[in-house]
Amino acid sequence: MDSNQDDEITLELKARIISLESKNAKLMMELQNAENSKQSLESELFKLQKEFSRIRTELDRLRSPPLIVGILKDVLPDNRVVVKSSTGPDFIVSVSTYCRFEELVPGCRVSMNKQSLSVMDVLPSSLDPVVTGAEIIEKPAITYDDIGGLKQQMLELREAVEDPLLRPELYKKVGIDPPKGILLVGPPGTGKTLMAKAVANATHATFIRLVGSELVQKYIGEGARLVRELFELANKKAPSIVFIDELDSVGAKRLDVSTSGDREVQRTLMQLLSELDGFTPMSNVKIIGATNRPDILDDALLRPGRFDRIIEIGLPDEDGRTEIFKIHVSHMNISDDINPRKLSEITDGSSGAEIKSICTEAGMLAIRDNRDVVNMDDFLKAKTKVLETSRNKVKQAPALMFG
Repeated sequence: MDSNQDDEITLELKARIISLESKNAKLMMELQNAENSKQSLESELFKLQKEFSRIRTELDRLRSPPLIVGILKDVLPDNRVVVKSSTGPDFIVSVSTYCRFEELVPGCRVSMNKQSLSVMDVLPSSLDPVVTGAEIIEKPAITYDDIGGLKQQMLELREAVEDPLLRPELYKKVGIDPPKGILLVGPPGTGKTLMAKAVANATHATFIRLVGSELVQKYIGEGARLVRELFELANKKAPSIVFIDELDSVGAKRLDVSTSGDREVQRTLMQLLSELDGFTPMSNVKIIGATNRPDILDDALLRPGRFDRIIEIGLPDEDGRTEIFKIHVSHMNISDDINPRKLSEITDGSSGAEIKSICTEAGMLAIRDNRDVVNMDDFLKAKTKVLETSRNKVKQAPALMFG
């Protein structure tokens, strides 16, 4: 009997031990889950605290007093500077310890605390994107060999631009000053822009190209500011060549009767005249203008001392057209029967741009026929299409179209 009771007690103890072990395993699992949840919550709390700190920092930054833009006029020896604020007067103020003192040079733009007017930081240059975008970073790929039929004009341009930049001693020996500015005058497509790019390539100068219409702005004073910044950039990037294309859009004659828009264009022109007067002939900045309407340019722009040398670029003669055809067909896969002299004879009165268009059109006709060689017939068809189809003219609408 006692043996049976011992067996029952043993079984009961074993069952209780198994139950306790099961509960212990369950509790251990719950503890592990709780620890994992704790770690996840701690990680989430750290992220929230970091985000809260960032938002608080941003809020403090937004609540900080605004800064005033000023121009540094002088640096004093006692860690103070003289600044001209955007509100008008000059102030002698201290410099923040966070500002690098070596960057403080007269003429730079600085930000100042609105309350104490202390200099907080040095601001970057304020050049307009229109001006900074005008600079051609890479050297123009056009060379003198890419221009045909303009030998005399290229000689005059090189004398006025290339020689003063590369060989200024020649002018000093003779005792004369080179031209300040050069104006290229001629019909559209005669190579005015190509000439300016070729000179920039030969002189290794910074080429800054701007269309005159980009200097005409909507608000009063903006066009004059662009002109000032354009010449400021040219001075900073010297030696440089400033090429203003379509000069007649900003340099037209001033009239007595004009609208507010015309008066703004005239203000821009007067600023351009002032900047041209401010350059010395021997400076490392050369000004080239181009226009196909010299008859509407203001007389003040054409007087000696501004655009000293006016180079007329007309339509090429037969020899010039032959040179231009040779330049363009040298890059093409042409048949042996093509003669540049014969092509020039049948394209009388064509400009350089039209000759290039003829060569391009001839190549496209060969591609249309699945050929990789351009023949004479392609050039004849291209000449007819480019020159004899009323190019750039709108055909008159039929009389009954709107009836």
